[in-house]
Amino acid sequence: MIRNSLTRRSVLVAGTTALATPYIWSRPARAAGQVIVRNPGGAYGDTQRKYVYDPFTKETGIEVVAVANTMTKMLAMVKSGDAEIDVADSGLDGLVELDKLGALAPIDYASWKYTNPDDVPKEYRTAVTVGVCLYASVLGYNKQTYAEGKQPHDWVEFWDVKKFPGSRMLAAMASGAPNLEFALIADGVPMDKIFPIDIDRAFNAMSQIKPSIKKFWDTGALSAQMMADGDVVLGSIWNGRLQAIADKGAPLAIEWNQHMLQIQAYGTFKNAPNAKAAQLYLDYAMSPQPNVGLGKELNYGPVNRKSFDLLSPAAQAALPGSPQNLRRSFLQDVNWWAANRAKVNTMWSQWILS
Repeated sequence: MIRNSLTRRSVLVAGTTALATPYIWSRPARAAGQVIVRNPGGAYGDTQRKYVYDPFTKETGIEVVAVANTMTKMLAMVKSGDAEIDVADSGLDGLVELDKLGALAPIDYASWKYTNPDDVPKEYRTAVTVGVCLYASVLGYNKQTYAEGKQPHDWVEFWDVKKFPGSRMLAAMASGAPNLEFALIADGVPMDKIFPIDIDRAFNAMSQIKPSIKKFWDTGALSAQMMADGDVVLGSIWNGRLQAIADKGAPLAIEWNQHMLQIQAYGTFKNAPNAKAAQLYLDYAMSPQPNVGLGKELNYGPVNRKSFDLLSPAAQAALPGSPQNLRRSFLQDVNWWAANRAKVNTMWSQWILS
């Protein structure tokens, strides 16, 4: 099981402790070769190329070969015993599945020279994974329907259809997981008590809001389209999806209170063809300048806390994991979901038809 230091009953809070002494490093010698990195592709891959891959090659002489394998293909690769990829850049939940198969190698934090591991909060790293960036499931709203300051400010108010009328959406099981966490918050559960999820209680709370849900979305693209078109005026949505259409002029905004942090992470494979280069890549990629790129370009929060120093206060305020927003968040427990997804899926299939 992938473990991190955030217990199931602890909520993320803002504030970090400065290091007592500076982190001192010497530049590694240049090396030839390549490292093969799986990433999701698209704008994400382009941003990583700009901020991480090409600068890493310039610094070390090691070429980064990006591939866009699906999680299904990576699982098949692991089961075949043929490691064709060095580094997986994936949602943390997917890396949990790979780790259950014994596929991931330990990360050699002690060898890091470009990055001080302590600059990456323990909540975002384990023995075999380290966060790339943070994204969040947030409460999105239409500013034309709800004037500034008049929108629902939490999930209790989202559930209050009398005080805040309007069409709504929530995530479907097919999106990865339904919003059981938000249902529990709406039913009075504090953020630091969400996990382990009381599944029956969560579905009971979901039943209360179900008549007001126009659609349970199954893809990020659909959730953004529904909000952009005005099909719904309230909904759970990934922050990057909403911000992208808001930046293009859609009258939408984020209520950051009670948002759920989720982690995109790196893992390296056992028997990777370029194992040494993979470890050096992780070290470089997690340093402040490379790690800030996804925050600048795609509204994903960096995990190296020193990366936030490279952003303006206004930019920080729009990112998950920032000092301004961290205190209003909780971290999704991917281990709980790995153990309970099948059960939730069975219940969802029955509940959605009822």
